[in-house]
This record gives sequence, structure tokens and C-alpha cells, in this order.
Amino acid sequence: MSVKVLFFARAKEIAGKAETESDAATIDLLLKELVTTYGPELESLLSVSRLWVNDEPADVNQPLRSGDQVAILPPVSGG
Repeated sequence: MSVKVLFFARAKEIAGKAETESDAATIDLLLKELVTTYGPELESLLSVSRLWVNDEPADVNQPLRSGDQVAILPPVSGG
């Protein structure tokens, strides 16, 4: 099983890339995997980020299927 993870804004800067792949079975397991890989700075950002799976809002307990796309959308400011 493989899901694509898309990083945006600050999450992309922390990860050092725009996307990665994972075989996590749920959003919760995916987030734990990402924190292990990218560290506490990403963990802090994830706590305030929106998560979407296949262009729909996601819940941390949501199961993932092969081919899903998970988008990590941190808050953005500007002016």
C-alpha cells in the first residue's frame, strides 16, 4: 500500500521537499511516522495544520487506502 503525502508552505520547508510516500494505514499512524522522520518542528506545525485526503477534510482516525493523497496544509499568513 502506498499513499502520497503533499507538503505545503512551512511543512514543505521543514520536510525539504514537496511530497513523500508512506504505507501508513491511518492518518494517525502517518502523522507519527512524519514526526519520527522530520522531527519536533513538524510535530508542532502539525498540531495547527489542516489535513485533507483526496481533496476532502480528514480525521486523524481515518483509514488510508493505496493511492490516497494526503495534503498537509499549515496556517498561512500574509499581507
